[in-house]
Amino acid sequence: MNSMPIRALLAGWFALACVNTFAEQTFAPDADHFSYRGRIDFSAPHKPELSWPSSRIDFRFHGTSVAVTLDDDTGNNFYGAFINGNWEDPVVLDLDSGAKRYVIADGLEQREHRVTLVKRTEGEEGATRFLGVALNDGAELLPAPPLPSRRIEIFGDSITSGMGNMAELRAGDGNLAEKNAFMSYGAIAARELDADYRSISQSGIGIMISWFGFTMPDFYDQLNAVGDNDSRWDFSRWTPDVVVINLLQNDSWLVEDRLDPVPTAQQRVQAYYDFLASVHKEYPKAFIIAALGSMDATKEGSPWPGYIAAAVAQYQKAHSEARLATLVFPFTGYGQHPRVVHHRANAMLLTDLIRLEMGW
Repeated sequence: MNSMPIRALLAGWFALACVNTFAEQTFAPDADHFSYRGRIDFSAPHKPELSWPSSRIDFRFHGTSVAVTLDDDTGNNFYGAFINGNWEDPVVLDLDSGAKRYVIADGLEQREHRVTLVKRTEGEEGATRFLGVALNDGAELLPAPPLPSRRIEIFGDSITSGMGNMAELRAGDGNLAEKNAFMSYGAIAARELDADYRSISQSGIGIMISWFGFTMPDFYDQLNAVGDNDSRWDFSRWTPDVVVINLLQNDSWLVEDRLDPVPTAQQRVQAYYDFLASVHKEYPKAFIIAALGSMDATKEGSPWPGYIAAAVAQYQKAHSEARLATLVFPFTGYGQHPRVVHHRANAMLLTDLIRLEMGW
């Protein structure tokens, strides 16, 4: 596996609780200096809340040192912080519960720098509120970096969330430090295509059945990713050019054991058709890719890619205006969650398809 160098630099919260590494000035998050990506809850502008995997904040400053203050619900979340787009050398923030101050960099060259802060973990690890940044005394927080004009959104499960992708090939999948949505196939493809990216994903989720009590049709329209809740996302706020649906892996494991009666082949096709219809209703002009893989739902002889192909064909016949395609990420025989090496290969397949269709 191509592993990334990892540095974890943690500091305390208030100056009374710890010794600051530099004289500083602070900036609130509601200043017009931050670019946000993801379904982020701005109902309290002074503490925007991040819950979805790959939720991201970018900002620029002229100075030598930078820290962020984050208020985490659980202490289970991990974030990646990047300086100047060096995607191979993140500062990994292992959050504690409550409001804490985390040093990202100190002793930088006195010049302009860009910071990217990304949620590696997902909604099941809880939400985090961004409380602002601290820069060295005399530094300048610069205007917010522009967002890309291209937009990609993926509805998915643990594959899209990056479950276990940082782990060694023969290690387990469950270490939270090794869950990294930023290194999932969708996020990698979005960076390759210079696109704003949103991951509406949850480990264990399916369309008909999940490992818990709600499914993607219950979950896809939420503002907040922490479990099944009553929050609602306003789809008019952000419209993707490309939508990917990568679901049914969990259904393939569970429908035989947990649904009674077991759904027929046509019922499985219909369930996918119905969710596809929900997505197309919200994004009627988007290019929608019905994908699957790369775990064992796409192994040789599996019927699940066929269910998707049938649903897409039926929907295309009924809605000639829809822009649809299918994409199967091949099963390589690796029996666990895909690692970064697999995500990179799948990102290439996704990137090639989007470039072909969209001209990016």
